[in-house]
Amino acid sequence: MKQILVYADSLSWGIIPNSRNRFDFHQRWPGKLEQLLSKESKSIRVIEDCLNGRRTVLDDPFKPGRNGLKGLQQRIEINSPLALVIIMLGNNDFQSSHNFKAAEAAQGVAALIPIVRKAPIEPGMPMPEILLISPPPITCPKGAIAAKFKGAELKWPGFNKELARVASENRCYFFDAGTVINASRVDGIHLDLEQHQQLAISIKQQVIDIFSAN
Repeated sequence: MKQILVYADSLSWGIIPNSRNRFDFHQRWPGKLEQLLSKESKSIRVIEDCLNGRRTVLDDPFKPGRNGLKGLQQRIEINSPLALVIIMLGNNDFQSSHNFKAAEAAQGVAALIPIVRKAPIEPGMPMPEILLISPPPITCPKGAIAAKFKGAELKWPGFNKELARVASENRCYFFDAGTVINASRVDGIHLDLEQHQQLAISIKQQVIDIFSAN
């Protein structure tokens, strides 16, 4: 069985925009991806580790446990053997309580890469490949999260290009979600149902290609 760990935030957790509710597993993109890959191979499992508010390397000043660095090695160890780790983080680094812009958020993702590769997995288990996904650009934040993300749309531009550079420099795979989906029109941050589905459809072949190459 090939296992994929999705290490991400509320976009992948599947929060329904402008609510505290969650799409079902088969509706959110990790679940849809598992369904699609299972049609190609019956031995696929997608493990979700998606935490609302998770940053790359920053602490949430109001909620503990949102720093993506903390506990990452243990998550790799817990879920091993892993064939692939998908990291889709960055948007929460642009919250109004932080000063990060595109380059800093991308370097935050870069800091996670050696953590994954140095995780204390059991001898003989493979070091997983890493796929970095840039979320679609933040548009004007609306609704309940507007104040929390005030000005985020001005900090985000260029994040996809910076993250692509990080992927290239660190020998990771990369996918720009903004080429196939947009942020929800409801809140300007998260993903609507059709965007979850389209993201899974769009990255399926890349994941298959990664498996084939390794």
